[in-house]
Amino acid sequence: MERETLELGPMRIRNRQAIRLFAWLDDRLGIKEIVDDEVFEKIAPAYLGLWSCFGGISFFLFISQVVTGALLLVYYQPTIAEAHASVAAIMNEVPFGWLIRGLHAWGSNLMLIAIMIHMAKIYYAGIYKTPRELNWVAGVSLFLFTLGLSFTGYLLPWTQLAYWATVVGTETPAATPLVGEYIRYLMRGGEEIGQVTLTRFFAIHVMILPIITGLTVGLHLLQIRRQGISGPL
Repeated sequence: MERETLELGPMRIRNRQAIRLFAWLDDRLGIKEIVDDEVFEKIAPAYLGLWSCFGGISFFLFISQVVTGALLLVYYQPTIAEAHASVAAIMNEVPFGWLIRGLHAWGSNLMLIAIMIHMAKIYYAGIYKTPRELNWVAGVSLFLFTLGLSFTGYLLPWTQLAYWATVVGTETPAATPLVGEYIRYLMRGGEEIGQVTLTRFFAIHVMILPIITGLTVGLHLLQIRRQGISGPL
């Protein structure tokens, strides 16, 4: 006999087609057991307050950046001849393009702020100590990846401000003894900032760093689930 109601945590599903589809998937993947055990039966400790929310806020902003970035890719053209014009078209011609770009631009700033607040709370509370040292390393890595995403994404609109900021940013590692000049050349793809630089930054920003960051986020969350949430101060 078919179920007329599907209970999934606090949710009640009564649509027969949805129940049949879920039952078909559940028989093969065991979704209900996983969701019940890992989501609805995991009760957050009562001592968690506002300062404990910034890890989740950072994760939400990361997902928002991925979604809005994917939407921007539909119209953005990563060439020095078309990059600025394509961004201008997104802002002025594409329906709600100004909103998507605004969410992406401001989301990067908010993500950095949320991560810094989260890390400050973790450091102040001593949560990085045994047995969570590796999770602290993963968190610091995520912060560095976020800085990399912000730096590489800054050049993509190809404005005067973005260009000269990248000039300064790529000149900084040149002061490193012995290898500084090689690092600058590697970052720019040559002596000057041009099409190769834009292509490299575009590839790093939309593919390499997001994949690495997503995998590290998964590792970070997995360790939290395995070790549990740290106790109060």
